[in-house]
Amino acid sequence: MKISINILYILLFFCASIYGQNDTIKLKEVIVTGNRISLPISEDSKTISYISAEMIQSSPANNLADLLQSVAGIDVRRRGVDGMQSDLYIRGGNFDQTLVLIDGIKMDDAQTGHHTMNAILSLDNIESIEIVKGPAARVYGQNAFAGAINIVTKKITDDSLNLKLGYGSYNNKKAAVGIQENFSDDASILAHVERQESDGYRDNSDFKNNSVFIKSQFKNYTLISSFNDRKFGAENFYTSNPSYTEYEETENSLVAVSSSHSISNLLIKPRVYWKRNQDMFVLKRDDPSFYRNLHISNKIGFETNMVYNSNLGKTGFGIDIAKVYLRSNNLGDRDRLMFNSFFEHRFDNLEKFDVTLGLAISSFSDFDTQFLPGLDLGYKLNDNFKVFGNIGYTYRVPTYTDLYYSDPSNEGNSELEPESAISEEIGVKYLTDSFNFTLSLFNRNSSNLIDWTRNSTDEKWKAQNFSAVETKGFETSANFIFKWANFNQRFDVSYNFIDDNIKDQDVTYTRYSLNSLKHQFTASLNTQFFKFLNQTISYRYVERTEGSSYNLVDAKVSVALHNFVFSLNANNIFNTEYIEAGLVPMPKGNVMFGIAYKVY
Repeated sequence: MKISINILYILLFFCASIYGQNDTIKLKEVIVTGNRISLPISEDSKTISYISAEMIQSSPANNLADLLQSVAGIDVRRRGVDGMQSDLYIRGGNFDQTLVLIDGIKMDDAQTGHHTMNAILSLDNIESIEIVKGPAARVYGQNAFAGAINIVTKKITDDSLNLKLGYGSYNNKKAAVGIQENFSDDASILAHVERQESDGYRDNSDFKNNSVFIKSQFKNYTLISSFNDRKFGAENFYTSNPSYTEYEETENSLVAVSSSHSISNLLIKPRVYWKRNQDMFVLKRDDPSFYRNLHISNKIGFETNMVYNSNLGKTGFGIDIAKVYLRSNNLGDRDRLMFNSFFEHRFDNLEKFDVTLGLAISSFSDFDTQFLPGLDLGYKLNDNFKVFGNIGYTYRVPTYTDLYYSDPSNEGNSELEPESAISEEIGVKYLTDSFNFTLSLFNRNSSNLIDWTRNSTDEKWKAQNFSAVETKGFETSANFIFKWANFNQRFDVSYNFIDDNIKDQDVTYTRYSLNSLKHQFTASLNTQFFKFLNQTISYRYVERTEGSSYNLVDAKVSVALHNFVFSLNANNIFNTEYIEAGLVPMPKGNVMFGIAYKVY
């Protein structure tokens, strides 16, 4: 890896320097909030990464897309600043193969996986993030092909009113207001409104973002509602024609009501939800009539999950019924009925062993029913050290873009079959209060992989089931927490390696299959020596399968004085030139100054 000497000096200089909080999250005690069986990370027999509220606060990231870049095995390919349009990949799987959830609500979009990140919340509204890598279909269903990310929203605790202002490079302006109120022991509300706009860091990269998030709790009922509106220049997002001035507007809405009921040893958690996504794209910003796509998708669903505790362990049941409607001037008017059912049982009374068996059944009105089994095994050598393994079958049905999209350069394929895979993983975990270490080896054999292909540059890109892909790799991560100057300091480091082997390939060019991470190394070093001062520096090295590589360094300093917090975030401070997606160069060094004031 071509890591510059200067960067190594910086890492050594800040080796004593990472995140300090007086109250430190003990990873082995963290509960992963699965839709049915919830377990401490130390007892789960899968590779799970966890990001706490404290880690979010100290990170140099300005948004969720930037934050996830620091996690081993996650590749977020951005087309601009502040997550303007971002595609999410886990362990070499593409953006259509990764499931994002908000409080357990699936945020998949039947039109395209490009919209997965449209509904991302402000970091101010996130309590924690749970990242499950590997086969997760038996737990969440078909879109968790390569993994799943569950965003847990903020807990409503003390009454507070918070104001935030930010200003940065490219005339980047941000303002936010957040309020929390507890009306009684069983009634509370959280509301957050945010506005951000920028002139952009290159031609036609300006944007305007608006977001609203509301969370309300009454007794054992919880309502969450979010709205995100984005308008942005999309120069070279999808074409290389210099005469085009591409422009896009997206809207994403979510409303969900959930509850929890206990009857003896049985816990029942029903939920109803509605999700809407709207996407408008034009090739010429000043002449929308030249070429315009408009897609509106709605998803209405009901699900209930149950957990029964007995002498034999924990048993989980679940059903999820949803109807999807799409109205599009390109893809046509479509609808799809989806039915998913889940069963899993964990035997946790086998002394040092644990065994979890599970089966998901996914049925779509336009595709055959699929059975998705999975098995997790674990063995505890002692209270801190565990060996684990898992295997699972997963699949994904084509999106409506895969099936029906058409323009002068691209052609969908209505004859596509679902893609499928068998994934395996073995690994070890060592978790203590001050030091955590994980190492895992993984393998995924995919068949009927869906990709956009062509045999010459004169042909259209066409979606097809074209190959089998074997994905192998390993990842390791560690963090160390220690005391210095009466404050907790933290050091995090991770490395991920992926090797893709495409078998029986009979096409010349593929759009997505051969651009996964090859090597990924991350390190974050944070310190706190004074109560009012906190500083963070992070480093990331990326090398992709087609040969491109780059180094990035970000930093953050925050100062807390009375009810004020002043912050400076600096990203790409060494002006690295790099591209994450398509033909879109990422910005060089940029900063964001922030002021937060807690009114009460």
